[in-house]
Amino acid sequence: MDIKRLFDIIFSGGFIILTLPIMILIYFLIKIDSAGQSIFKQERVGIDRRRNNFASAGTNIKAHDKRKVDLGGRPFVMYKFRSMVQDAEEMLPSLVNISDLPEPVYKIKNDPRITFLGHFLRKSSLDELPQLFNVLRGDMSLVGPRPEAKRVVYHYNEKHKKRLQVKPGITGLQQVMCRGTKSMRDRLRCDLYYVRRNSLILDFWILLRTVFVVLFMRGNH
Repeated sequence: MDIKRLFDIIFSGGFIILTLPIMILIYFLIKIDSAGQSIFKQERVGIDRRRNNFASAGTNIKAHDKRKVDLGGRPFVMYKFRSMVQDAEEMLPSLVNISDLPEPVYKIKNDPRITFLGHFLRKSSLDELPQLFNVLRGDMSLVGPRPEAKRVVYHYNEKHKKRLQVKPGITGLQQVMCRGTKSMRDRLRCDLYYVRRNSLILDFWILLRTVFVVLFMRGNH
């Protein structure tokens, strides 16, 4: 077990214990605020382990089919507190066509799917708290590039996939330096810098910066 993984286990476990009363409160407030499950689950793409992507596809899969299913990283289920209406995923195609975007990134201003409570949860980043369990499981790290949904990663080019070389994080350089930006260029610049300079010292700096960003609710939609 490396030092970063040990760091993730200790701190995610500690944060879960400290924030458990808050998570329980949020869980029931979401139930009161809108119909549906309190926990939102979505398949995201994690660290690059390509050889695992084809295991379920069978041994006779053709080379060109491999390129279609290869996301460049390992899919996993990420947890968040639900901040949108229950059928938000089904509503997305009516709001944005990912295939027509110039870059595989989008932010919907004044998103009509966000609930009354969801605005506060997203602005305060409290909707991210359940991801501490992803960190404890080993799917994510406390610090790393933001894990993207499969439908977005399908449109990645090889340069974009370089951000998958390290484990994704709850927070990261992108989140504290260009939080809320719609520019893939800015996001990628932050993520690739982190991939190159990945260290515990940088992680500590990002975590401290995250506290400032979250407390003052800077930049998030």
